[in-house]
Amino acid sequence: MFETAGALVAFASTANAGITIPAGDWTVDIGGNVNAYYTHTTGSAASTNAIQTGLLPTALAIGAKTRQNDLDVAVQFSFWTGINASSGDNLNGAGASNGGLGYSSLNIRQSFLSFGDASWGTIKAGRDLGVFGSDAILSDMTLLGVGSNGGATGSSTLGRIGSGYLYADWLAQFQYQTPNWNGFQVTAAVQEALGHTTNNELGFAGKATYDFAANDVTGRVWVGAVTTKRNNAIAAVAATPATSAGAGNAAVAGATGPEITAKAYEIGAKASYQGVELVGYYYNGENYDGGVGQFPASAATDLAITQQDNSGGYVQATYKLPGVGTKLGASWGLNTIKNAGAANSSEREAWIVGAYHPLTKSVNLVAEYNNLDMTSAANVKTDAKTVSLGAILFF
Repeated sequence: MFETAGALVAFASTANAGITIPAGDWTVDIGGNVNAYYTHTTGSAASTNAIQTGLLPTALAIGAKTRQNDLDVAVQFSFWTGINASSGDNLNGAGASNGGLGYSSLNIRQSFLSFGDASWGTIKAGRDLGVFGSDAILSDMTLLGVGSNGGATGSSTLGRIGSGYLYADWLAQFQYQTPNWNGFQVTAAVQEALGHTTNNELGFAGKATYDFAANDVTGRVWVGAVTTKRNNAIAAVAATPATSAGAGNAAVAGATGPEITAKAYEIGAKASYQGVELVGYYYNGENYDGGVGQFPASAATDLAITQQDNSGGYVQATYKLPGVGTKLGASWGLNTIKNAGAANSSEREAWIVGAYHPLTKSVNLVAEYNNLDMTSAANVKTDAKTVSLGAILFF
């Protein structure tokens, strides 16, 4: 069966299993996390100081499971929010607010049911983490911290998203996962199509994973792919008259552009041995950006979406100190986007080092340093350096 805790604690080796409550024929699981970080960012832009949520928004997850008619049946809901104010997201509508009316809105990222059996597999229906890219983000050490975007408002700093992998996102989907055949499993999904404005297409994703254990070595190897359709839309624009400053513009009717195919594939591996864990990941895509806004129209009044090639990946090494349990880690990652007709590729490259100390089995103290270098398609180079200190609690 799919874990009822979902993606929330899949990566947290020091987290509790949650609060388990027997309720008749059902077992209810309650879990979640709370985190807060001080971040100091310097670089091309003005320096910022913030107290904020990290890559993981604060979350409360509620799940329930039972066995009925020889089927494992489960349901899952999770509620996510940030701790710092966001200018477009407050009750009084007065712009940025750090007072009582400033907040990051509640986001229900998981709401799904599942049923199945170990003999033939599991079917999931509802909203959950996407299949493509899920292992990449769940293997990212900055899930316990901040990553590449310190100082940003809202419910997440996005970690290494956009500088090593594409966002898996939380998608409406029907998903099937095979039984576990000695460590080998296949997952396939029919999901909503990201970036399709007319909503008349669906996307398809799948991955194969192999979990292995030999003596003191454990790990996972995975391959995945996704394909979907997408198009662009522009709103109607009223005509503007000519003035002394220049010619006016003709009216533009609202319309929807032609469809293009978006697709990507991925390959990754991770292995652990006596406290050392290594992760390597690579993806390559065509017109696919994981829904993080890197997919522009070629002009403000042009319905055609700019054709692009995407590629990237990351490598990561961590070591858990014997006895004290502190995990030390370093990772490097890169995302590259090449738009058709552009003279240069745009890039986001990040080095990250971090220390993650289990103060208790529920509480981790976190310190990270991130160096992010960015190059636009116009070959404009910027950078950001972020130091972050804080804590995350799982229950």
